[in-house]
Amino acid sequence: MFKFFSNSVVLISLALTVAWGYPATAGQPSFYKASDKNFQYFGRIDFSHSELPRYWAAGVYIKANFSGTSCQIVINDEVIYDKDHNYISIIVDNLPVKRIKLTQKRNVITAATGLADTKHTITICKATESGIGYLEFVGMSCKKLLPASPKPVLKMEFIGNSITCGTGSDTKEIPCDSGTWYDQHNAYMSYGALTARALNAQWHLSSVSGIGLTKSCCGMDVVMPDVMDKINMRANTIKWDFKKYQPDVVTVCLGQNDGIVDSALFCSAYVKFVDTLRLNYPKATVVCLTSPMASPELVAVQKKYLTAITG
Repeated sequence: MFKFFSNSVVLISLALTVAWGYPATAGQPSFYKASDKNFQYFGRIDFSHSELPRYWAAGVYIKANFSGTSCQIVINDEVIYDKDHNYISIIVDNLPVKRIKLTQKRNVITAATGLADTKHTITICKATESGIGYLEFVGMSCKKLLPASPKPVLKMEFIGNSITCGTGSDTKEIPCDSGTWYDQHNAYMSYGALTARALNAQWHLSSVSGIGLTKSCCGMDVVMPDVMDKINMRANTIKWDFKKYQPDVVTVCLGQNDGIVDSALFCSAYVKFVDTLRLNYPKATVVCLTSPMASPELVAVQKKYLTAITG
């Protein structure tokens, strides 16, 4: 059954020890590799190298419980361009979200200090999207890595373009129209992530800036139906196994980059795309969204098309 919504609402010696995975010495925290069973992974991730899980998509996140007064994480950044680096969001317990720009190929980051010597929870989220390059989680240094908490039962997936990636969602440090095009990206604060957390749900953001259903912008040579089955959606590479994640709710927010196109072309492509979603997710509820950035004219057209599709 379709549902239709009209609008989408950071000790040098310790750093070396952690970065290269050497055994901890007396008085230092222990280093836990990314392959440790107590790390929880959420999102489309390439686990072909179990000690360096690699991921591209905005909103891929890692969760862990640990004890002690501090922790450090180690993350590799692809760095496609000389000056471009990914951002990550780090959340420890209920402390404010820390959005950090990576600066090296290999990054050792103090995620928290001065904590009470008790149990804590950390979430590490890729704030930028696939076009900025991949991240590899290397591991974490802390007093002790604890067993993981049960995952939320409800699962959600949000399909879309830059809006769904969380583009422009964080302007606290760098205002819009300043810095580099991705400096305001924060997938952790995207509408999908916010919605999922409000509902105590797991989430995947299957989204690429500029992508469309029938045509994309910015010289992109793929559309969403081409890349929906990939881990690296922007480059259309590495096959994704849909059996690894079966969402209960899937939202589709596409059409902003298509613009106003022929109704038969758009509607037939949309129906075909949803039919494919139903084959991969037979039990999911599909929610069709208009674009919150669309002009009044485009919103009117999207409402008309989506009403016809879902009617």
